[in-house]
Amino acid sequence: MEPDTIISIFLGIGLAASVGFRVFLPLFALSFAAYLGVWDLNANWQWIGSLTALIALGVATIVEIFAYFIPWVDNALDSIAIPMAGIAGTAVMVSTVANLDPVVTWSLAIIAGGGTATAIKGANAAGRLTSSGTTGGLANPLVSTLETGAAVTVSTASILVPPIAAILVIIILFIIFRIYRKLRPKK
Repeated sequence: MEPDTIISIFLGIGLAASVGFRVFLPLFALSFAAYLGVWDLNANWQWIGSLTALIALGVATIVEIFAYFIPWVDNALDSIAIPMAGIAGTAVMVSTVANLDPVVTWSLAIIAGGGTATAIKGANAAGRLTSSGTTGGLANPLVSTLETGAAVTVSTASILVPPIAAILVIIILFIIFRIYRKLRPKK
């Protein structure tokens, strides 16, 4: 496998993980990077780097970030965002992975991209639901701030230093797994 291919896979997985925190922010980051010529996208996905896509994704990002600061609205958004995260995670992988057969690209995108995004979004939604139930939604803005910060951090790392983003994704998934194991009912 070529080094460019491995780097593009790291980029896609990092952005897919970031989609698990905020659906539109990593898409906006990818659009911005493509618009500036930092990253080349696959031929069918060049539109993401257009000015129109950049503006649309920028507006969607701002709306999404602020909507998550409204308790109970954030829980309603999660019910929509979980399936959207799987789709967006798959899309960022497909748009960034380079030099692979289409069957391999799509398989990797669905499993690694969509799977990572959905796992992280599902864990975040469960955490927010717990926060809503235990604090009446008062702690939800703090949870939203942490999620947005994680999305910005992982998206930025993905674009600037993709191998670091891949390491961050492994750490995030490990933390989610540990929390899940602690919360899982004992037999």
